[in-house]
Amino acid sequence: MNLMEGQAERVAARHDFEFLFAEAAGGVWRTMLVFTGGRRDIAEEATAEAFARALAHSAGIRDPLPWIYRTAFRIAKEELRRERRPLEKVDGIVDIPAETGDVVRALQRLSPNQRMAVIMRHEADLPIEEVARRMGIAPPTVRVHLFRARARLRQLLGSEEVDDD
Repeated sequence: MNLMEGQAERVAARHDFEFLFAEAAGGVWRTMLVFTGGRRDIAEEATAEAFARALAHSAGIRDPLPWIYRTAFRIAKEELRRERRPLEKVDGIVDIPAETGDVVRALQRLSPNQRMAVIMRHEADLPIEEVARRMGIAPPTVRVHLFRARARLRQLLGSEEVDDD
């Protein structure tokens, strides 16, 4: 490959990521916002950082959108772990309507993988196979996370508030 071809590929890759960002950043951000319990600061940071890392590593990424989701989840999870503070007491939380506050607090008590699976399956309305692809795990594993999450949510919220899918 000569120098001109290499530059053309980099320009094409950058253009593809600009298109991907324009098309998918809002969905990644909303998913991160729900995942973090309404923390706009962490959702914005995780989304931006995931896209920046994807652009920097674009040559080695086969399927960028799942890679970006997994990276954003890891960044957000690490930031929440680093803070180790209850989300209700942190500045910058989005005002959560009272009727959904219990659900958000219950979601916060799930494991990160269970929370990711629930958010992508029910909030983003993605099929099991797409959730698995974005999480980088097998569809049966997603089903296990969803099953355990629903059982835990039934415990926390009462069975009438949790829908099985």
